[in-house]
Amino acid sequence: MQKYIIITGIFLIATGLLWPVIIKLPFGKLPGDIIIDRPNMKIYIPITTMLLISVLTSIVLWIIRKISG
Repeated sequence: MQKYIIITGIFLIATGLLWPVIIKLPFGKLPGDIIIDRPNMKIYIPITTMLLISVLTSIVLWIIRKISG
């Protein structure tokens, strides 16, 4: 359990330090994201962004499981 808490802390610190770079990434503006913009309504469905984040999260968790044995 201690390993996971330490890894989570390192991840949060790295995310905080890299935040200026992260906010410039095109997440949310990828081809395949659906945006419906009407005068009284705005609907945003980030399909491609959700798929990409899911794949990246799966890869990171797989690597963590491989490292921790």
